[in-house]
Amino acid sequence: MRAVFFVSDSTGITAETLGSALLANFPGARFERHTIPFLGSVTSVDAVVARLRRSATDGDAPIVFATVKDAGIRRRLADAGAVVIDLLAGHLTELEAELGATAETRAGQYHGLGDLEQYFRRMRAVEFAIEHDDGQSGRDLASADVIIVAPSRCGKTPTTMYLALHYGLLVANYPLTDDDFPTDGLPRIVAPHADRCFGLTTTALRLSQVRHERRPQSTYASLAQCTLEIRRAEDLYRRTRIPFLSSATRSVEEMSAVILQSMNLRDRPRERPTP
Repeated sequence: MRAVFFVSDSTGITAETLGSALLANFPGARFERHTIPFLGSVTSVDAVVARLRRSATDGDAPIVFATVKDAGIRRRLADAGAVVIDLLAGHLTELEAELGATAETRAGQYHGLGDLEQYFRRMRAVEFAIEHDDGQSGRDLASADVIIVAPSRCGKTPTTMYLALHYGLLVANYPLTDDDFPTDGLPRIVAPHADRCFGLTTTALRLSQVRHERRPQSTYASLAQCTLEIRRAEDLYRRTRIPFLSSATRSVEEMSAVILQSMNLRDRPRERPTP
């Protein structure tokens, strides 16, 4: 198993995201992953270099995905006996040449507060998502960018939170239950906002497996119940002509990308007051 380190002078989120995207192209390989954030401030550079050197003596050289701005720290990493893939340096150099400006060397800007308006928008979106999770509130649904509709355990909540936290979107979600059927249209609480509704589905087998983890041997988790709920939900989506997708084989990131594209939310201007 090859050791992989995601090393950053900030949170490590960018290194993990980009590095994992590259590793995903090698599905047959096995990796032991380690994330080392805040290098040079909270985390000692000497300790990390020593750790990389120890890892290199155990077999193949470790792979390091680095998002580090400080040139001195990058040189230290390059001498640690690891295969270092610098995810910033080359791109920053190209941008500096194109923009005629020198990149700021202060660490952590991307995941810091940055644009306060954007930061407050994301925080408001998270609060909105929590308030409107699982149909808990019908207040101010007219402000929602998206209302995710789906049977229980189809991935509504994680998708809602991802869209809120990463894109600052106001997202609500509503669970389809037995009380919502039979019906010719969407449930009463979301029907006035059909143009902002997006449905999720999955396979009955996958839904049954997920529900069994929560309520083993229950009617709620039975394959028959799951088959019924999925069929009714998909029929409802088609009748009401709201877009939908299956969460069975998609990650939260993939589902969010589809929702953004389908609902034309990527480039839609959103002017909202800060809290």
